[in-house]
Amino acid sequence: MTASASLLFAFRLLFPRTGKKSNARRSLVGATVCIGISLVPLVMVLAVSDGMIKGITDRMIGLSSAHVRCTVSNGSEETKSAASLLALSEKISALPSVTYSFAEIEGIALASSSSKRTGATVRAVSESIFEKNESFRTLLEVCDGEKAFSSERSAVIGKKLAETLSLSVGDTIRLVTIRASNGESRALRPKITPFKVSGIVSSGYQELDALWVFIPLEAGFEILPSSSSRFLIGSECADPFSIELEKAFREIERVIPPNSRVQRWSQLNSAEYENFSSTRILLLFIMLLIVLVASVNISSALVMLVMERRKEIAILKSLGASNAGIAFSFLLSGMTCGATGVLAGIPTGLLCAVNFKPIMDKIEQAVNIFAEFFAAILHGSGADFSHINLLDPAFYLQHIPVSIPLPHLCVISAGTIALSLLVSVLPALKAGAEKPIETLRKM
Repeated sequence: MTASASLLFAFRLLFPRTGKKSNARRSLVGATVCIGISLVPLVMVLAVSDGMIKGITDRMIGLSSAHVRCTVSNGSEETKSAASLLALSEKISALPSVTYSFAEIEGIALASSSSKRTGATVRAVSESIFEKNESFRTLLEVCDGEKAFSSERSAVIGKKLAETLSLSVGDTIRLVTIRASNGESRALRPKITPFKVSGIVSSGYQELDALWVFIPLEAGFEILPSSSSRFLIGSECADPFSIELEKAFREIERVIPPNSRVQRWSQLNSAEYENFSSTRILLLFIMLLIVLVASVNISSALVMLVMERRKEIAILKSLGASNAGIAFSFLLSGMTCGATGVLAGIPTGLLCAVNFKPIMDKIEQAVNIFAEFFAAILHGSGADFSHINLLDPAFYLQHIPVSIPLPHLCVISAGTIALSLLVSVLPALKAGAEKPIETLRKM
């Protein structure tokens, strides 16, 4: 049996000339549809999770930990004044592998407005960081006001903190810190410092910036206690995911003051990064299991097709068709179903991934309608119903970027087709092993 004859027989298995109804063909169509449907969530999870992990990682690296962070030891000369800490920052900026460096003091304070109060993370930085730092310039979105210090007693605060304290631009936020008195007792006394809100910003990732309060570096030296604050130098290199990171790390280690510590971003955010990666792998594994189950349907459909086409197989074998040729035809049929499912599922998954936010908004709206309806039935009123957030902005990005991983999509496509071919082996061997004499006797 020639290859062209096997191809023709495979084509007739899928598209027979007669209009006779076939349960096996319906099963094949259903298996193909199932493969396409199973690929849609797999592609969506892959594209959305990659984009979300990249977006969160970029914000953690660029806005929080920097590529390389140097924690300057308390009590060193560099922590005595803003000028000395800036001098160290400029010294590190001059290193060959460092593209930008900034000084920062990080401490904890009680932030209060006229009626509310909450804890806050105070970050004393130079005003130039909002323009010279690529991440601060592009990832930190201005919600109100300006991303700058209008005076020595002005502050830029996070959007969530502004909502918690009911603050807007022009209002006063009071930071309560602890300072030791100059007397012999060295008693701890609260220090209340008012700041005027000059801007409200958001990184798009509420869990990261919910408690941020940015103040001028000089003000940080005045109000933040040195014993409980951290003096930091954040540095950036050309690519934090390449060997440039290690070069910058080694160069910074050689110029920092004694007893200071240098850490890479991967060390500072290892727990979060590993959590994101493991969650992504688990989701992909579950989606792959769904694809596997959908592919097994091809095997059962081909078994039915073999039973329906016993007469044709017997006639072909009596005319000289080989076992391998018949088996090859059924293998081609199974592989074609898998390839058709891939051609339908991958583009549909990409289309859904690109429109992920509108789709989730519609699903969330429907879920809340049904939840409110059942709450009204169970409790007699929907007044106590609380809105359900499927993607709570406290834990996810407000604007989820979509990353199209072409290499991964090629692997998924090839793997699905190979899986369809694999599950078709047993039915194809069964078809090739059919005995034409016994079949023809029953005709």
